[in-house]
Amino acid sequence: MTLRAYNNVTIPSFMYGTAWKKEATLQLVQLAVASGFRAIDTANQLIHYNEALAGKALQALEKKGIKRNTLFLQTKFTPLGGQGGQAPYAASADLTTQVRQSFDSSLKHLCTDYVDSYVLHAPYSRRGLGDADWEVWSAMEALYQSGKTKMIGISNVTAGQLTQLCEEVNVKPMVVQNRCFAVLGWDKAVREICRAHGIIYEGFSLLTANREVLADPEIRAIAKRLSTGPAQIIFRFAMQVGMLPLTGTTSEQHMKEDLQAEQLAALSAEELQRIEMIAL
Repeated sequence: MTLRAYNNVTIPSFMYGTAWKKEATLQLVQLAVASGFRAIDTANQLIHYNEALAGKALQALEKKGIKRNTLFLQTKFTPLGGQGGQAPYAASADLTTQVRQSFDSSLKHLCTDYVDSYVLHAPYSRRGLGDADWEVWSAMEALYQSGKTKMIGISNVTAGQLTQLCEEVNVKPMVVQNRCFAVLGWDKAVREICRAHGIIYEGFSLLTANREVLADPEIRAIAKRLSTGPAQIIFRFAMQVGMLPLTGTTSEQHMKEDLQAEQLAALSAEELQRIEMIAL
């Protein structure tokens, strides 16, 4: 199954995230693809990701017959403040140059001549959008228009920032990737903006940010009804409300179980509503 953005590009309905995997990235990306994942998320941010090892994993998969064009690759441009002193671009360069240098570095790391999605890791401003955000977005638009990335997007964005972005840019984001908290209504305000604009919403930390929800008796009762686990119920819920979930599990068993969430019987309207409101 896939999700389709407003520009008619599709993404597999479940994505494997490589944050915090360090040296295990090489093995885990191969394991994720072997388990059935066809969308991989990374970033050119050495403090939290090892994009180069993700690329080596893709090379190893190519030798096993899994072609580049069968996989969806998403990476990110991370502003200097999030690089931990290890930026993949000239820190003194203008922002447009930083984006281009980071992107070119990502292509080398990933052993490819294009990416499927290129994401601004976070706005430069906590509230609203400033000059830096507009310059970086313009540079990303140029990459999109060149065909080197099939999608552009933004991560860690507020509803206000996303609204402003959609209203004022030449090319709207095709994806938004946010940490998704049940206590904040599963980021409902941002999800609704995405729905209105045909943007694919990618939710991360669905399990790690919501441990108390996994233990909720109602979630466990639904899991029992469907003969599955609480984690799979959260992923099934996410898919049914139009979200593309990410998982970063390091367990082969959990990878396979998570992918099975798509095959579960549909949650009822009442169950969906209850999960939407479960932590409010």
